Amino acid sequence: MSKPVRGVEPVPARSAWQDVPRLQVQRFAAIAMAEAPALAEEILREVRREYPTLPVVLDESGESTALIGIRRAVEAFVQHLEGCDQSMERPTVPSGVFKEFGRGEGLGGRSLDTLQAIYRMGVRLAWHRFAEIGQRVEIPPPAMYALVDAGYEYLDGLVEQSVRGYAEAAARQAGERLRLQRRLMELLLVERHRGDPAEALAERAARIGWPLPGKVAVGVLLRPAREAMAPAVGQGVLLDMECEQPLMVVPDPDAAGRRELLHRALAGWAGAIGPSVPPADAYKSLRWAEAAVRLVERGLLPENEVLHCTEHTQALVLLQPEELIDDLALHCLAPLARCGPAHGRKLAETVLAWLETRGGAPELAARLGVHPQTVRYRLRQIRELWGDWIDDPEHRFELELVLRAQRLRGQLGDQKAHP
Repeated sequence: MSKPVRGVEPVPARSAWQDVPRLQVQRFAAIAMAEAPALAEEILREVRREYPTLPVVLDESGESTALIGIRRAVEAFVQHLEGCDQSMERPTVPSGVFKEFGRGEGLGGRSLDTLQAIYRMGVRLAWHRFAEIGQRVEIPPPAMYALVDAGYEYLDGLVEQSVRGYAEAAARQAGERLRLQRRLMELLLVERHRGDPAEALAERAARIGWPLPGKVAVGVLLRPAREAMAPAVGQGVLLDMECEQPLMVVPDPDAAGRRELLHRALAGWAGAIGPSVPPADAYKSLRWAEAAVRLVERGLLPENEVLHCTEHTQALVLLQPEELIDDLALHCLAPLARCGPAHGRKLAETVLAWLETRGGAPELAARLGVHPQTVRYRLRQIRELWGDWIDDPEHRFELELVLRAQRLRGQLGDQKAHP
């Protein structure tokens, strides 16, 4: 076998159809073109008989678009056959109608299987008619076999056009669903609703086929990278990746297995998921998730996972009202201004340990990792600095709030009991 010469285009194999005398080809084409309308009607009748539930679509003149498409396909194929000086490669397909067929299947929520079966039926019926015409004008059998091959090549072209239309419909539906999903999320996350929020939410949820749950939780995500792919959180979770910090609405967040599924889907992401609330109060869950993310960005909460706000309530309660806590600290910790920074921190840690445990010197010493005598010395100093003020329950509560907040910020040591 000779090898192709580099740089030289291969010459298409000559078809037996091209060897048919020109006059015979013209006679075949003339008869086939004249019978194209009747052939189209025959094909459509068989399709209707085989697929009676197939939707009927009419054009502006009231003619069946299916009949128009079949007729145009037959005529285009015959015109191609008439050009006997050309190869028998796939002829040009009338794309508009067949793209519409595919688009219609996509918009109707059907697969392309039925459409492809109909196309194969049409090719088979057309071949029977062309075979009869070929016998009438005495087309040689090898040429007719070449015509069969060309017919199935043509079928591939029809399918390709329908697949394009189907893909366009799928993309349009996905885009429309995404738009409606964003509108639903906007309504869920606004603080004040006009009219009946439950009715409005139910209507918008129904438009995207999202069953309105009894409870939702809102998540705010931090992208691991600018071009990060959307996490595979599942169809039931509403996800908006268009925000700088992507948002998600989790239905029935307390359902069995939901947290584990989210944990796997969000591996590599950071952020926070707010508490579980009724759908009309989703904005409240969002508010807590946003607050948690701000603390994550400041390094005050874990930054390598999507955390749940309900597991970090103390930090969210004490670190959010920063100005109020700082103002309270100026008042509660004023006595420590008389001490140096290092000693003042040790006294503050001792006060917090005492407030949290109400224990004696040995217990506090174990917690702080120092000698009991050191604790007794510090407690005497604390009594001297705060006096009777520290015996007031309300003052003690305020002092504990301030010191817990400072510990969460890393300004005090994380006290742990020592063996």
